[in-house]
Amino acid sequence: MSLLNSRRFSLGSRGLALCGAVLLATACASTSPTADTRAAAAPTGAPVKVKVFVAAMFEIGQNTGDRAGEFQHWYERYWKGATPVAVPGALQPVYCNADGVCGAVLGMGKVNSSSSMQAILLNPKFDFSQAYYVISGVAGTPPQRGTIGEVSWATWLVDYDLGHRWAPEENKPGEPTFMPRKGYEEYRRFKLNPDLVGWAMKLSADTPLKDAESARKYRLRYPDAAARRAPFVGTGTHMTGDTFFHGPGMSKQAQYIAKLYGADDYVITEMEAAAITLVIKRTHGTDRVMSLRGAVNFDQGNPKESTLQHLDPAPGETAGGFAETVENIALVGTRVVDHIVKNWPTWSAGVPKP
Repeated sequence: MSLLNSRRFSLGSRGLALCGAVLLATACASTSPTADTRAAAAPTGAPVKVKVFVAAMFEIGQNTGDRAGEFQHWYERYWKGATPVAVPGALQPVYCNADGVCGAVLGMGKVNSSSSMQAILLNPKFDFSQAYYVISGVAGTPPQRGTIGEVSWATWLVDYDLGHRWAPEENKPGEPTFMPRKGYEEYRRFKLNPDLVGWAMKLSADTPLKDAESARKYRLRYPDAAARRAPFVGTGTHMTGDTFFHGPGMSKQAQYIAKLYGADDYVITEMEAAAITLVIKRTHGTDRVMSLRGAVNFDQGNPKESTLQHLDPAPGETAGGFAETVENIALVGTRVVDHIVKNWPTWSAGVPKP
């Protein structure tokens, strides 16, 4: 995807998006198990009936009280003081509250995150038979479609990596350097439940979002109207890939792949959601899956800088707004989580019509 892709890291997409943007500057301490989490206590008795499971990919330090990564705001909202439940095969423990809201840090990248999700889904301590899922994290966005601090619900999840690629110099100028591979049709893209996406937007579109002065100034480096927007809640295709793609050419290729597969406009680049969704599909289907991302970087530089300059910015030249974006993700997502839990008799049997 893009450089750190956060796709998550800010360097680019998925946000290169920094453990996304932040990851470039800081290590994501909570992406590896600790002695404390390995020794976490497990509940006894009947399995926990999970109503909503919130997945994050990394935390910067502790789950509370320090610089927030993807998990901290969720943790402080739902699980502060909850007993961690160790799950063999998962990177970090699972936390649950009395309302059936559970969550965990799964790890960055497709293999890391999906293996953790698989272990959690198959663990007998939890009953996921009626669960909804919020796959959350930071990401990157093309400046023609999004802006720093925005929050996006996925309508489609597309795997960026599955297919054939070749070097641009081996091609005619301007022609695509990607071709889909036969046999991947069932798991190279997922259309998420339109009714569920509709509910997510209905419940969260008017969420007041945070912004940073540094992000406001940074946006002005880009001529695109979308890039200069204040943070907003939107929808579109989220591109999942372990490759940290970056630059206008790679961004155009991502848009090309989205259109090739019949998906909506590519608006977010990240590293995990399609893989996690495949794991969930094989056990419980995808009707209750939501993917929620916040943009902490653009997937390309502005017209006055090279791709490498944008990937390796000088001090003070990064986008800013990371702290505000991770808070925005939780502000938007909790509206949906709280509504589902509060109205569980209506939601337990399936997604109501919006």
